[in-house]
Amino acid sequence: MTTSILIKKKLSLLIAALLWIGFAAKGQRCAFETSGGKKSATYEEVVKWYKDLAQKHKSIKVLNKGMTDAGLPLQLVLISNDGKFNPAEWHQKNKVVMLVNNGIHAGEPDGIDASMMLARDVLEKKSLPENVALAIITAYNIGGLLNRSSTSRANQNGPEEYGFRGNSQLLDLNRDFIKCDSKEALSFTEIFHLLNPDVFIDNHVSDGADYQHTMTLLTTQYDKLGKQQGTWLRDVFEPKIYRTMSKKGWDMVPYVDFEFTDLNKGMTMFNEPPRYASGYAALFQSFSFVAETHMLKPFADRVKSTYDLMFTLMKEAAENANALLSVRKAAIAAVRKENNFPLKWIPDYSKSKPITFKGYEKDSANSEATGLKKYFFNHKKPFEKVIDFYCYYKGTDSVVSPVAYVIPQGWDAVLDRLRANKVKINRFIKDTIIEVTAYYITSNQSLANAYEKHHKNYNTVLRTEKITLHFRKGDYWIPMDQKAKRYLVETLEPKSEDGFFAWNFFDAILQQKEGYSDYRWEDIAAEVLKNQPDLRQKLELKKSEDAVFASDSHKILDFIYKNSSYYEKSHLRYPVYRVEE
Repeated sequence: MTTSILIKKKLSLLIAALLWIGFAAKGQRCAFETSGGKKSATYEEVVKWYKDLAQKHKSIKVLNKGMTDAGLPLQLVLISNDGKFNPAEWHQKNKVVMLVNNGIHAGEPDGIDASMMLARDVLEKKSLPENVALAIITAYNIGGLLNRSSTSRANQNGPEEYGFRGNSQLLDLNRDFIKCDSKEALSFTEIFHLLNPDVFIDNHVSDGADYQHTMTLLTTQYDKLGKQQGTWLRDVFEPKIYRTMSKKGWDMVPYVDFEFTDLNKGMTMFNEPPRYASGYAALFQSFSFVAETHMLKPFADRVKSTYDLMFTLMKEAAENANALLSVRKAAIAAVRKENNFPLKWIPDYSKSKPITFKGYEKDSANSEATGLKKYFFNHKKPFEKVIDFYCYYKGTDSVVSPVAYVIPQGWDAVLDRLRANKVKINRFIKDTIIEVTAYYITSNQSLANAYEKHHKNYNTVLRTEKITLHFRKGDYWIPMDQKAKRYLVETLEPKSEDGFFAWNFFDAILQQKEGYSDYRWEDIAAEVLKNQPDLRQKLELKKSEDAVFASDSHKILDFIYKNSSYYEKSHLRYPVYRVEE
């Protein structure tokens, strides 16, 4: 694309954005519109805006739904043409339920303002399709939204003021969907399962390199959704969204993760584990998208493209409702029948699809800040290039689903999160002895530095053992024949990347609680070896194979201890047990 054509296109987009801001609404107008696209609404303005809308229209209902760490409730907006607001009835009537989440990173407010105008427009212009119900979390990170400034996002081009990335606990809420350290995440979980959204979109502003695209789109990794749902999303539904957005002047590309991207080698689809919004929603077979506008584009353009994307998703969902709902229903049924679940996903570089990327050439100059060389993206050197997009993944580290998991009483933090996700949980009505498969943690590593309030476990090595255990009345039996089947595997298997073991919920088992003094154990250990010839033989074999071990009395005593009845059975034994049949 020549420079003159690029300038003309930018001018046309700017004129269109200004006209849109000026004429979008003759009635209720938000701060974005009255400021000419320079300001984003404050928390107080957002809350008042929707309450005012609800007083004018019968097709909208505004709820307070769940608490946040900021001590203020989430505001949930429901819009349905028939004026009925029961999500279960929406599904019974085969409406496509679309959930929009805004301001999870409160310094990225594009969706907050775009959703205010979208809600108003679908009500005033009656443009919400009859077969779509729209739900909006108006501002998710309220604590971050109240922490306003104009300097915390150095790379971002407007608005004049915005919120902060962290919430009231300084958590990144887009890493909290599985672990639920925040009240926001627990409230979102309640909202998500109340709505059971067919389509979910989380609005963001992207960081990273400079390029021509205003909007990039992170779509749930297709293969994670299963063959039928993932294929339909990749080959049918998503291309319709791209084509419609292009007609509106927004040539999109998939989300660009520049930290790990060399365009000369193509681009790999972002792999979002369930700590992220879209990864979490995929566990329940929702069609999920993360909108990522480009931070250097004018705020007015970013908001307009976010508005257009939400409107496009709404319209395309309506026009493809029968197929969308049918495919999702089939995917939900397939998960309940599936018994083999990958715990890890890796790119399949044997196949790709072409995409057109519009960027700027990198250039260099002397830096006025450092006096050294700097690099920059030269807007006088735009380029357009067809590159390979590697969007196919392969599942690895698969596990076979058990018939049920059993969790003893005491692990309330885990059980609370299962309940929040509407997991069916039964309890033993009497003391029971059953055979289970137990995992033992052979080794693992933990992050040296905190990551979102945790020192995550990784590189976990396991061994399994069939054991017979006595479970008490009140212990928990979790059957796997339920909608949450994939969620349960992802959270309860100890090798899962975002499971509860990885997020340190079970770290107490890694610490030995009882021990011994060498001088006292010496005599007992000798007696143990005398009474257990098999253990003595095992010890002698270990000595013959390991000279260092054989010369270390502490290691020898510890070996005897850990192979005796004196050693606590709970140490390193993962307290989620598998019932295989």
